[in-house]
Amino acid sequence: MAKKKENSTLYCSFCGRSDREVELMLPGMNGCICNECAERAVELSHEYLHQMAKAKLTDLDMDTLPKPEEIKAYLDQYVIGQETAKRYLSVAVYNHYKRLNQSHDDDIDIEKSNIIIVGPTGTGKTLLAKTIARMLKVPFAIVDATVLTEAGYVGEDIESLLTRLLAACDYNVEETERGIVFIDEIDKIARKGDNPSITRDVSGEGVQQGLLKLLEGSVVNVPPQGGRKHPEQKMIAVDTKNILFICGGAFEGIERKIAQRLNTQVVGFGVESHVSKSDRDKLLHFVAPQDLRSYGLIPEIIGRLPILTNLEPLDRDALMRILTEPKNAIVRQYKKLLEMDGVELVIDDDVLGYIVDKSIEYKLGARGLRSLFETIMIDVMYMAPGMTEKRFVLTREFAQQQLEKSNFDILGKSL
Repeated sequence: MAKKKENSTLYCSFCGRSDREVELMLPGMNGCICNECAERAVELSHEYLHQMAKAKLTDLDMDTLPKPEEIKAYLDQYVIGQETAKRYLSVAVYNHYKRLNQSHDDDIDIEKSNIIIVGPTGTGKTLLAKTIARMLKVPFAIVDATVLTEAGYVGEDIESLLTRLLAACDYNVEETERGIVFIDEIDKIARKGDNPSITRDVSGEGVQQGLLKLLEGSVVNVPPQGGRKHPEQKMIAVDTKNILFICGGAFEGIERKIAQRLNTQVVGFGVESHVSKSDRDKLLHFVAPQDLRSYGLIPEIIGRLPILTNLEPLDRDALMRILTEPKNAIVRQYKKLLEMDGVELVIDDDVLGYIVDKSIEYKLGARGLRSLFETIMIDVMYMAPGMTEKRFVLTREFAQQQLEKSNFDILGKSL
């Protein structure tokens, strides 16, 4: 063995093995490390960082917690309007922090308050979730309910909702059990019929029944890679007792359910004179749990989502502000894109009003602003890298020409 060491040139400073005994030897200034010791060092560093993150999370105190006003002020920088929903979210997240920081010396057990947000498409449900995720000190994941089906059918199991939260925590179970999950498109799992059926509702009521244990709080086996569970797969047990669930959905057509409950007509002859058009447009403000039940959510799942709030439809002023005011406003994004090509973008004042009017006409909401702007700017961005003129002025005439030769003009005529 001594003779073998004499013929070797490099030795690992950690385990002492020679370069002939390992696959790779990494030399340094004053020593070497083999590939096996390097891999073990990476594993140990990950374990140490997990412990540090856990200690940092556990040491949260009331002085360092972001207050509801601070959370809302942060949301105001990115989301225009929706004051009520921002307040509900801010208080819910703050209370979630307090639950994690709760002392168990007394017999009072603070229960979690899951939230359900109702709002038309393009009003900012997903944007609220993404924005609030940036400032949180707890793990956060956004998942989609449309891919879920009842166990045994094509699709994903309910437990796969927690897979993304696990991945956000690098599969640290203790961190996962303190996280927040935003379930988008919750309305897509509504019961398909008015009454419970003896037949299978594999992507509706069946999914809602499966969600009950997650929302209430129980130990579930989560497939690490998502998708379907199978017997040979290794599962990760996660306790959902301290996981806060925020659900969002458009609930298209729920205004009719609300109108029926309020005994007001929204369409047809004999509309009550005291119900103005503006009141009918704001029917979502009066949404109640019984409306969700009429829409197709089962009573058990409604009871596990005790906080119900709504997002208001965006008016013209709000859409104008969305274009220019937020930190990541659409106008700022396109100016930055052209600036990276050395081109200054100048937008006439009447262009923004034209885009907003078209978004309202096409009933696209805030999401349509981006689509319209992209359609108008696509030719400019195509030519920008090779433009000799370093200044481009976007006029209403140019914007109108771009939309007229696109599919948006056909869409406007069909509405």
